[in-house]
Formats: sequence, C-alpha cells, structure tokens
Amino acid sequence: MTDPLPNVHVRAEILTQALPHMQRYDQEIVVIKYGGHAMGDPAAAEDFAEDIVLLEQSGLKPIVVHGGGPQIGKMLARLGIESEFRGGLRVTDEATVEVVEMVLAGSINKQIVGWIAAEGGRAIGLCGKDGNMVRAKRALRTVKDPDSNIEQAIDLGLVGEPEHVERGVLDAVLKAELIPVLAPVAYGADGKTYNVNADTFAGAIAGALRAKRLLLLTDVPGVLDKDKNLIQELSVEDCRRLIADGTITGGMIPKVETCIYAIEQGVEAVVILNGKVAHAALLELFTDFGAGTLIRRT
Repeated sequence: MTDPLPNVHVRAEILTQALPHMQRYDQEIVVIKYGGHAMGDPAAAEDFAEDIVLLEQSGLKPIVVHGGGPQIGKMLARLGIESEFRGGLRVTDEATVEVVEMVLAGSINKQIVGWIAAEGGRAIGLCGKDGNMVRAKRALRTVKDPDSNIEQAIDLGLVGEPEHVERGVLDAVLKAELIPVLAPVAYGADGKTYNVNADTFAGAIAGALRAKRLLLLTDVPGVLDKDKNLIQELSVEDCRRLIADGTITGGMIPKVETCIYAIEQGVEAVVILNGKVAHAALLELFTDFGAGTLIRRT
C-alpha cells in the first residue's frame, strides 16, 4: 500500500506558500472577466467555479463579469436572425439586442451562478440594468476606408460602452458575502438596452470599485511579442508603445486599452491570461508564477 503522507506534505507546503498571497488580497476586490470562448469547456468551467469559491472563502471579494459572444452567435443562427456587419463588426439592432439580453442576462448568467453554487458558493446573477448599476452610452467606432485611408464613423446600433457605474448595488451585495455575477447589458439615458463589450464592462466595474486586480480570462496566453512569445509584464507606457509599433494588434488592442483605462481609474494591476488553463485565477493570485501578462502603471 502506498504511503499517502508525502503527497499530503506536498499539499501542506503549497498551502503555506499561498499564505502571503492570501494576506495580500485579504478583503480586497478582484474583478474577473470570464470570456465567451474560455467558458466553452465544461471541465474548465468547473475549475473556474472552484477558483471563485476558494477566492471568496480565502477572504477576497470576487466579482465575475462574463461575456458570451459565441453563444449569442449560435442563438441568433438558431432563431434565423441574420447579423449585419459594418467594418467587420456586428451591428446590434432591436431584434439582436433582445437575443443578447436573453443569452447574457438569462442562460449564461444563471449557468455560471449554478456552477458556483455546485461548488458550495453563494452567487447572485445581475446585469447592468439592475439597480441602475451601469448606465451606457452609444459606442462610437471608426474604420479606415481601404481606398482613401480615411477614418470613417460607423453606426453599430445598440452597442454601448459604460458611461457611469453606481457602486452602491455591488457594495451591498459584497457586504452580504455574495458573489456578484454580472452580464454586460445596460440601459442608456435614452431608455434603450445596450450590449456592452464584456472587457470594457469589467474595466468600468473594476475602476469604479478601485479593485486590487482585474483579471481578463480569455482564450489566449496573454500579450505576445512579435515572435509570438508571452510578455510577462508591461507598464502602461510599454502598452502604448507596443500598440503604436504594431506589436499589439487586432482584438488585443481593445483589451489592452481596457487595462490602461482600469489602471488610470485606480486599479492596482490588470492581468490578461488564458482562461482555458486549469485554475488560472488561483495560479495568478496565490502563487509566485504568473499565468499571463501583468500590466501595471509603471
């Protein structure tokens, strides 16, 4: 019979190594954005829920913001709603935003709440509309005309970006020792419902609450250099330089811009990491081994 004690001792050593990290984050707010692609794997989803419950039980105050782009696309196709694209970006009309709200604030939101409950946590599902938590404004986007190379404004319909965050609702939920799970849907001042990018939504929440950390869990390892190697740490100035010289491109640009915004609003640091890595949040917060790209002010 194999002696189990060595394995037990290893686990005890891991816990003692995590202690200083737990003390650093004790009673601190950590906002975790869970991406639509990262949540596609059931095993990874279970790991994620375990992480969130363990973080809360360890004295942190986790807030989950989730996306759901792939799931929205599947539902639109199932309902026969064709999407219009302008400049490569999906236009959100009245019919589309109804599906967006149904998928994000409905099925996905409650699914994540259920995952957390299955691991022994107490979560509550909300969206930006609840308690007027987030007010959105119509997002402005521009694309370059391929012929003239001139920037042109495009109308994406009911696509919004956060204009104001009322933190009172979240303060009350956290005081009740519940884990907020937030869908990025919000009202505008015009009373219309807006679909907000989940990264941007998470950045606004983290900034308004002066979170200790913002974790952007996605389906890539982090920010890569021109040789496709992971960059482990960046300053805000580094980020702006890498955007300017073309190292950071495509969909990573708005993610990094969200990181810069959050830091400028008072978030201590932001991490972009691969949500498909088992227990990525725990590796980032409770060990000496970062799981992605850490972005700080300097």
